[in-house]
Amino acid sequence: MALIRYEVPIPKVGRITLTRPERRNAQDTDLLYALNDAFDRAAHDDEISVIVLAADGPHFSAGHDLREDDPFGALDRHRTVGTSSRFHGPGAEGLMAREEEIYLGFSERWRNIPKPTIAEVHGKVVAGGLMLVWPCDLIIASEDAEFLDNVVEGGANGVEFFNHPWEFGVRKAKELLFTGGALSARDAERIGMVNRVVPREELTSTTLALAEQIAAQPLFALKLAKLSVNAAQDAQGRPQAIQTAFGLHQLAHSHNMQVHGTVVAPALFDRVRSRGTAGPS
Repeated sequence: MALIRYEVPIPKVGRITLTRPERRNAQDTDLLYALNDAFDRAAHDDEISVIVLAADGPHFSAGHDLREDDPFGALDRHRTVGTSSRFHGPGAEGLMAREEEIYLGFSERWRNIPKPTIAEVHGKVVAGGLMLVWPCDLIIASEDAEFLDNVVEGGANGVEFFNHPWEFGVRKAKELLFTGGALSARDAERIGMVNRVVPREELTSTTLALAEQIAAQPLFALKLAKLSVNAAQDAQGRPQAIQTAFGLHQLAHSHNMQVHGTVVAPALFDRVRSRGTAGPS
């Protein structure tokens, strides 16, 4: 079964859809590489000016698939995209290399695609799901959308692409991380994380209309505008802060392994098991 659907619904717009609804679009290794291939396809196609990321099913993404079979072995099926290596290294080495490649590495790579990207979001966006949405330049959300990072419950500081202070703002980031609480679509719009909130039935049409409007602009100028805004954000220290948070995330994995025998604290893992899925039901 295909994990990703790629289509061109209107001229100059590539639309990528996550198609793992039975798992609430939870991200296993194969899905993330398929998504990266789809982003590459759109980025390298001179006929595409705007890229949309959407999802099938009731929720956009339940985050990382904590029930994936042999996640390290799955890496052997794919060509390494980043510079990480020794995915089967002992102790923290292999785990850190894997997360540098498919979590932090992919998210940063997608953020820097030289074309405008739009996330078309509905339902729940849980933890790792944020790492698909946040790299996009714009976010259009349906009224039922919710955003949350509950990784603190799993014994870590937050997801690997730690963009929280820039997406939520400092005070709201701390509140949401400390409590594991959800941010509604309207609240996300109010704080500037989401561009527009629309009824669910208007989500795709609104997103495509915006994509069409953007695609009418000169592509090179769009690239330069994106580079300019991203550079301003990075000048605030974002790359260094994310690398620090990523290092602390690896420390949390090592701590959990020493204390609990697993890289994720049992409280979060047990909740996933009780639901019988990788995330929200």
